[in-house]
Amino acid sequence: MFREPVHPSVRGECRMTQPPLNTVDHVDLNRYLGKWYEIARLPNRFERKCYRDVTAEYSRDGQKIIVHNSCIQQDGRPDVAEGRAKVVDATTNAKLKITFFWPFYGNYWIIGLDPEYRWAIVGEPNRKYMWILSRTPQIADADHIHILNLVVQAGYDPSQLIYPQQTDS
Repeated sequence: MFREPVHPSVRGECRMTQPPLNTVDHVDLNRYLGKWYEIARLPNRFERKCYRDVTAEYSRDGQKIIVHNSCIQQDGRPDVAEGRAKVVDATTNAKLKITFFWPFYGNYWIIGLDPEYRWAIVGEPNRKYMWILSRTPQIADADHIHILNLVVQAGYDPSQLIYPQQTDS
């Protein structure tokens, strides 16, 4: 699978200020619900032990969005986290807040989304976190290249991405 950044010029680039992070124009939350496989992520402390089969599953309980994240650690043990999300931009449904440790919420902005909901890019305004998600454990090279171009356009450095193994099918 293609793993190199599309634009190597972003490697090592230091940006003091970033333009505002744009989200997609609209998210149909009913279509977004379901299981997503993590294709790639920026390093973060809460997934540092996640080695393979990283997934996120979204469901509804009334108006609440339930988030079920799971992965397998390098020692083979599962790691599971349950959270809640709420829409903070009802016009687009593309900006959410998510919590796994109430009362602390983090930004969950959908910044890229395939028209058929086959893949998504999730980020946050400071560009500290970012995930590439797919409905399937792997994505086609052409989709991956397109996604990496969107990642660069959004101001992220794709050379920093971690690609967990996906053995679940």
